[in-house]
Amino acid sequence: MLEKKYGLWTTIAMVIGIVIGSGVFFKADNVLEASGGSVKIALLAWLTGAISMIFGALVFAECSNRFEKSNGIVDYAESIISEKFAYLIGWFNAIIYYPALAAVLAWVAANYTCILLNKKGDFLWILAIIYILGIYLINYLSPILSGKFQIFSTVIKLIPLILIAFLGLLKGMTSGVLVNNFYEVTKKLATGNNFAAAVLSTAFAYEGWIIATTINSEIKDSKKTLPKALVLGSLSVVIIYILYFLGIVGIIPTQTILKQGDTAVSLAASTIFGNFGASLLTAFIVISCLGTLNGLILGGSRGFYSLAMRGQGLKPNFFSKIHKKTNMPTNSAMANLFLVFVFLLVWYMNFQGLFPNKLFIDISELPIALIYGIYIIIYIKYMFVMKDLSITKRFVIPFLAFIGAIIVVYGGLSKPSVIIDFGISIFIFLSGLLFYKKN
Repeated sequence: MLEKKYGLWTTIAMVIGIVIGSGVFFKADNVLEASGGSVKIALLAWLTGAISMIFGALVFAECSNRFEKSNGIVDYAESIISEKFAYLIGWFNAIIYYPALAAVLAWVAANYTCILLNKKGDFLWILAIIYILGIYLINYLSPILSGKFQIFSTVIKLIPLILIAFLGLLKGMTSGVLVNNFYEVTKKLATGNNFAAAVLSTAFAYEGWIIATTINSEIKDSKKTLPKALVLGSLSVVIIYILYFLGIVGIIPTQTILKQGDTAVSLAASTIFGNFGASLLTAFIVISCLGTLNGLILGGSRGFYSLAMRGQGLKPNFFSKIHKKTNMPTNSAMANLFLVFVFLLVWYMNFQGLFPNKLFIDISELPIALIYGIYIIIYIKYMFVMKDLSITKRFVIPFLAFIGAIIVVYGGLSKPSVIIDFGISIFIFLSGLLFYKKN
């Protein structure tokens, strides 16, 4: 069995550190664009996305008080719904959720590094590979060091967000930019579909909090520690995101944000701190992305192991083995590493236009809509099963989480690539049945 080695602060750092990665930096303009350039609607989208995370965290916090085996959400689904459904969730997470998001995060970290170093071309992809291998090496050789890096990267990534939030708000209120952006009449208002798409973009920025539950069997006093970490971490993320977004729109006019796209954050930093400050911020973003990548790899490395501990999936005896010296599920980690490189190749092929008809498979959002669909099923069943809870805990909290998740799924269904995204996701989810073993 894996050792109990992570405490409260490491677990909170994992929740905050995984969620706050690249999404808040390169999805802010997407949210604003989908909102028709309206700051009010964009802010509402950020708050709506937060509903699913906060109340979802409260639901799973209650679950973590009751069920503990080897992989949080799989444990909860197994106890609330069925063993087979739980297995399929674990399979989906191991095959696509963790490795796809890890591949994107490695690319984003490499992309910002190239901006910092003024490098172009294939150097970006080589650097992405180096980042992946480096983080895997840290996790494999020393899980404790990986936990400390999670705390360090979380602290580092909060610095620029907090500075931009408060200085941006101060500058925006004194210059009038914030007020102008807030009350500017937009030419194109967001429709229902566009608003849902905006919420879907925020869902990517908020996504990752559930990954902390994958190490529940390695958390000290898990039944007390994990609920605290989920709730405190989620609330902290929402407050930081909202203040950061207001800080950005307090510095730059909305039309400029839409025009600048992913580089809007650098423009905001240079406006406040000058060119050196913009470079320093970019360096912080790289560390931020690597912290999230570390969390994804930490969780993903245990994907096949959590299935093998149940005697399920591909070769349970092979993937359940733990290295005596490192106390890591080596074979499970290597399988995850292989899949990360597969999805990095898919991401590379997107940008090279190698798919038929210039098809772009957006693996950054591809698994999210389905995972929220899974959450919906869990929330509904939770309301039927948890009969000993108060009305608020049994019905109100999961219902609010359900509403947030519904909007995210609707956003996924509204995308032009819905057939491809859901087709791939559902195929991978159901393919797990090929390796399911009846007890």
